[in-house]
Amino acid sequence: MPPIQKMSIMLLEEIRDYKIYLASQSPRRRELLAGMGFDFEVMPTHVPEIYPDTLPPAEVVKYLSQLKLSTIDFENFPENSLFIACDTIVVLGDKILEKPENEEDAFKMLKELSGKEHAVMSGLTVMTRTHRATRHAESQVKFRAFTDEELRYYIQNYKPFDKAGAYGIQEWIGYVGIEYIHGSFYNVMGLPTQVLWQMLCEIE
Repeated sequence: MPPIQKMSIMLLEEIRDYKIYLASQSPRRRELLAGMGFDFEVMPTHVPEIYPDTLPPAEVVKYLSQLKLSTIDFENFPENSLFIACDTIVVLGDKILEKPENEEDAFKMLKELSGKEHAVMSGLTVMTRTHRATRHAESQVKFRAFTDEELRYYIQNYKPFDKAGAYGIQEWIGYVGIEYIHGSFYNVMGLPTQVLWQMLCEIE
């Protein structure tokens, strides 16, 4: 059996040797990481999510996931600490759509996405005292065309102000509006779980 498969099968047992910290306040990421079978603590991050405007979107998400762990001082954590950070953006053409500032900003973003295909990109960084890796995942999502009334209903009832691109795929707008997804559904939710599993399997 190839080593990576053996590690994958044994991962849930082997990972118990680590104290896992999730550097995210996102309830979706907490839900998904718990669903993968891991025990962990949430560790708030206090770094401004600012990136060089010359970076392409795939590099932006990797940069931001690394940034969330940039202030970690291992002296303040147990020897066996393992840190996970993730950042997600929505990309329409070459335009990055981050979290909306208010209702009108959310409406504008969703109006732009209506009837179009867009990309959802996540950057993942996994770090221990002796190991550090960063990767990104990408999914393509196509929305049907929405009416203004539908968009207003979604924004007023679900208040997607903490979500990149102003929507959550697991909410009403995803149920009624997504025509297709190419790539990971969970990446669109905010955590590319398959990529994370593979990264954890590669920790020596």
